[in-house]
Amino acid sequence: MSNPRKANMANHSGEVNSKSSSGFPPVVLNERILSSMSRRSVAAHPWHDLEIGPGAPSVFNCVVEIGKGSKVKYELDKTSGLIKVDRVLYSSVVYPHNYGFIPRTICEDSDPMDVLILMQEPVLPGSFLRARAIGLMPMIDQGERDDKIIAVCADDPEFRHYKDIKEIPPHRLAEIRRFFEDYKKNENKKVDVEDFLPAEAAIEAIKYSMDLYASYIVESLRQ
Repeated sequence: MSNPRKANMANHSGEVNSKSSSGFPPVVLNERILSSMSRRSVAAHPWHDLEIGPGAPSVFNCVVEIGKGSKVKYELDKTSGLIKVDRVLYSSVVYPHNYGFIPRTICEDSDPMDVLILMQEPVLPGSFLRARAIGLMPMIDQGERDDKIIAVCADDPEFRHYKDIKEIPPHRLAEIRRFFEDYKKNENKKVDVEDFLPAEAAIEAIKYSMDLYASYIVESLRQ
């Protein structure tokens, strides 16, 4: 008489052996996985491939380059799309808020539009989030205009209700101003920060940088 238990064990053993010698089922590589392994595949570029978002220019996606509280100055490597270490700040200051750029924008200095994002927590470099423009910080860096958008994280419950920079506590704005005035002093570089402008000015600046980027793309395609 056959032993049902032994028969079941035999069947189970045969099933395992039919899967693989290691006992694990064979891996099926679908087209998506194969595509990601292809040497011809190109990594997405955060400046050009990430959409700015349907709510732009008032609400937009932005890429974080530098986390709140960091003394390391990271920046976008425009060729590779990676976030690189530019330098460690010479002064004993840290970034007061997350700092990054707005994709699919460009300014006269050939860089994407800069943005300082007010929110509760630091964000890892290379991450992107939704932000709302609340103001513009006009700035002159070594004689060249280098304006910054001031924004809040649209998905942070502590900051998302702010609509204009005049709603931000004056002390917080003073901290932001002082940081940018001081962070290059020990490099003997002069930075002048002008009076903060309202949300309308920020939205107008973003719209202009979006239009400039579109013109840049058209011109690049013609070459």
